[in-house]
Amino acid sequence: MEPISLDVRARELLDRAAATSSGRAADTVHGGHGHGGHEQALRQTLLALTAGTGLAEHESPGEATLLVLRGHVRLSSGDASWEGRAGDLLAIPGTRHALDAVEDSAVLLTVVRRP
Repeated sequence: MEPISLDVRARELLDRAAATSSGRAADTVHGGHGHGGHEQALRQTLLALTAGTGLAEHESPGEATLLVLRGHVRLSSGDASWEGRAGDLLAIPGTRHALDAVEDSAVLLTVVRRP
């Protein structure tokens, strides 16, 4: 597998996100459907969000972390919230949660799907 420059991909996705009405863009960089069409347990997705946009509250897809590559995000679940800035790693709660971009941001979402 060739190395992936997350910095370059994050820049490209932020440009794409800025050009969309939703203010977001995503690209799976590892995992998903593997050879033979079976779903792999580990998936890594690069997400770009423009300031003020986010992902509405949703169910947790499995054990997951969020690595903030650029910008500033807020992860929230119920009454709790966690701030993340470039270089921060956030553990995603196993409960319903939301993600909001405080400023233009790029994050790497790593999920291990439940069997």
